[in-house]
Amino acid sequence: MSRVYVAGVGLTKVDEHWKTSLEQLVTEASLKALDDAGLESVDAIYVGSMLSEILQEQGHLGAVLAEELGLSGIPAMSVEAATASGAASIYVGAREIESGRAKAVLVAGVDKMSDGMAEEVTSALMVGEKQEYTGFIGATFYSLNALIYSLYMKRYDVSQEKIALFPVLCHEHSVGVEHAQYPFKIKLETVMNSPYIAEPLRRFETTAIADGAAALILVGEEFASKLKSPKTELVIEAATDYVTPFQREDPLWFPALQLATTKALERAKISRNEVGIIEIFDATSIMAVISLESSGFASRGEAWRLLENGELSLSGSLPCNTFGGLKARGHPAGATGVYQVAELHLQLTNRAKKNQVDRAITGMAQTLGGLASTAFVTILKKVM
Repeated sequence: MSRVYVAGVGLTKVDEHWKTSLEQLVTEASLKALDDAGLESVDAIYVGSMLSEILQEQGHLGAVLAEELGLSGIPAMSVEAATASGAASIYVGAREIESGRAKAVLVAGVDKMSDGMAEEVTSALMVGEKQEYTGFIGATFYSLNALIYSLYMKRYDVSQEKIALFPVLCHEHSVGVEHAQYPFKIKLETVMNSPYIAEPLRRFETTAIADGAAALILVGEEFASKLKSPKTELVIEAATDYVTPFQREDPLWFPALQLATTKALERAKISRNEVGIIEIFDATSIMAVISLESSGFASRGEAWRLLENGELSLSGSLPCNTFGGLKARGHPAGATGVYQVAELHLQLTNRAKKNQVDRAITGMAQTLGGLASTAFVTILKKVM
């Protein structure tokens, strides 16, 4: 089985791209990734998108992208796993390399949320939930998060101010990041004074409508040695759980993330304390906190202490969301998982500019579909 390497990355700025189409965004990111790797073609293409079939009425993105890149003829297809669709494209592309069927694969993630009204986007995000169980009663992704948030604060006797530090951290890290949607600092008071989306969840504890695309070039071990571009070694694992969190034994625990993390660490042959950087799926502040606990980086009810003690800062013991995470870099749904891995690659190849974490040789990205009903965990290792 071949090892898998990231040999190139391409990112578009996360924003509301009114004058740019979905196809243009994913093509731009893909061309950047090919150029970064020093390649003109690949053996296969996998594209992750959550919302394109709803908001743009555009499916069949694999063939669309192959045509835009002048690569019609190669296998190309879409991959879907709700908000983890981009990570799912990485998973499938990595398996293609590992099997030896391909030497080089392009994986991409894209979504363009600004093409829908806020109500349409909120409704569309619920495709990651069971419609017959929660969707038909009018529940939203944010209202489900709010229920979990309330339960967490009550069970662990934690104030909201402790949890709301997470978006403050993300905005701190986003300052000066060229591809970030919101590259500016915010204060805790700003978060706490922002209106409720669904009490107790506040506006500044969630992500906004965003457009963006990110792409990676994955290559096998033999082919990697022929490329001059900087490379990182990639391991990715996945797991699933009950779709609705209130069907689980404990809604304040993400078993799929726990399992995927354990599997990824075992395959990469590293321990948790060897992870130098972590990218958390902070679609809401409460998801970030529970993710840190479920993946074993904090005890139950204690993840907020990592925030309070500065351990998740760029100079801390476990730098987290080093380009701003979902909150500040932006969360274009199905593209997010690819952004996370691309950012780790930039860190481990010493191209993170002012956000560079020099001592890190290993990074982890956690990408969740829905309320952690699907979890992908990707580990990148620096190539010495």
